[in-house]
Amino acid sequence: MTIDTRTAAPRPVARPAAHGKGLAHRTVSAALVEEIRQRILDGRYEAGAQLRQDVLAGEFGASRIPVREALFQLEAEGLVKLAPHRGATVSELSAEGMLEVYELRADLEPRLLAASAPLLTEADHAALDMMQAEYAAALRGQDIGRWGALNTALHLALYRHAGRPRTLALVTTLLQECDRYTRIQLSASAGASPRAEHEHAELLRLCRAGRTEAACALLRRHIDDVARTLRALLRPGEAAPG
Repeated sequence: MTIDTRTAAPRPVARPAAHGKGLAHRTVSAALVEEIRQRILDGRYEAGAQLRQDVLAGEFGASRIPVREALFQLEAEGLVKLAPHRGATVSELSAEGMLEVYELRADLEPRLLAASAPLLTEADHAALDMMQAEYAAALRGQDIGRWGALNTALHLALYRHAGRPRTLALVTTLLQECDRYTRIQLSASAGASPRAEHEHAELLRLCRAGRTEAACALLRRHIDDVARTLRALLRPGEAAPG
């Protein structure tokens, strides 16, 4: 049975501002994916919030077809849940889902780094240093809106020469899905921000020095440590596996 939001118990309903004109120069569905994703990641659309196609279509000045396509894409990214007779809702955060995503990252990202790091040029390293400086500034300034984007950009820039487009596409999706978890970890865990800044800087140093094996080992530890921290936050009182 379809939920009538006028009579049902109060529940957050996502209502975006009108940006229809701003979508004119891009594929509408892709632009909607980007905009809705960002609103989920920065918390404007809370976990469990309904994403009604009619509201989204009306507010963005788009038809329901690109809205539906955008929601399907966001479901594939794990950010949206589609259910018969209920429509779309923002996915709930879960320890199980988080652990699966981080396990995949810990397996795939060191492989990409191992293939890409030896091929990074001096120009690549200079660009990475600039990204790291921006990331560090965002951490110190508590600029939550930029944490995830800069973290994702930095990781993907490290893997750009891997020559594994399918793996890179999968990791891109995983990083996007991790954004909400990363914000929780950096916001709620004391010392997480300085540690993240230090580990990223050390990762870049190892890559520049040609110490690819050490860089890959650090990357895996970095991902595993974040997962352990998040597990403790999402499952308080439960001992982490030894």
